[in-house]
Amino acid sequence: MMKRLGITSRCDRPEAIELVKEIIQHLEGRAELLIDPCTAEKINVRSTPVEDMRREGAVALISIGGDGTMLRAIQRMSDPLPILGVNIGTTGFLVDVSVDEALTAIDKLLSGFDVEIRARLGVVINHHKLPPATNEVVIITANPAKILSYKILINEKKFDEIRADGLVLATPTGSTAYAMSAGGPILDPRVSATVIVPIAPFKLSARPWVIPDTSTIEIKLTSQGKEAFVVVDGQYTERISETETVAITHFDTPARFIHLEENGLYEKVKKKLA
Repeated sequence: MMKRLGITSRCDRPEAIELVKEIIQHLEGRAELLIDPCTAEKINVRSTPVEDMRREGAVALISIGGDGTMLRAIQRMSDPLPILGVNIGTTGFLVDVSVDEALTAIDKLLSGFDVEIRARLGVVINHHKLPPATNEVVIITANPAKILSYKILINEKKFDEIRADGLVLATPTGSTAYAMSAGGPILDPRVSATVIVPIAPFKLSARPWVIPDTSTIEIKLTSQGKEAFVVVDGQYTERISETETVAITHFDTPARFIHLEENGLYEKVKKKLA
């Protein structure tokens, strides 16, 4: 019985569509492919929404684009499929495979693959659930150049009060993204922790913290009359006011990344972020 693979792509990029066509031709008679609606429309084939691919029998998802394409796909799946990223962008830290390597990598995937489990963050605003975060949750001012005041509680105990342009709460996966740019540490994905990084804080003692991921982190705005945005993985945004509390916890269902060879986090950091 042929394996079923899902494909999603940055469908507004012609090079992504061309690669999808190559993959379809390359795998003819060897695998059944489920194609996301936007990509399927471009090549005039039957479509399957990403969120339905597991139910339709897909064993893995191939994401063609950049980190954002992967994060969007993961966010849409209630129980994320193992995902392999093919990079058609620039740096692409989460996407491991170049366009030139794509067909070879997919052949290896059909022969078997290892899955790396990556923790995600659950996000709740006053009992209203947001999509979980694979990279980070950012709480940032809704008004450019206006500073915010925050109260941070960990397991219902006051942790800190700071004034800053924003706050990043990142998974180990997201520690190499916005959190790192804001001055936070890089965490190995095997570390069970959440990183808290203030963005441009207004006091010298406000430094990044690494917190056990068993903790419940609550963020409350203390700036009267000011609003903020909660941004999940750069993909989902919701506005909040000082009457609302953002609660961050470990999310039960992880993201799953496919690794076909042992290139290692440390080598990738040196190669892509040096």
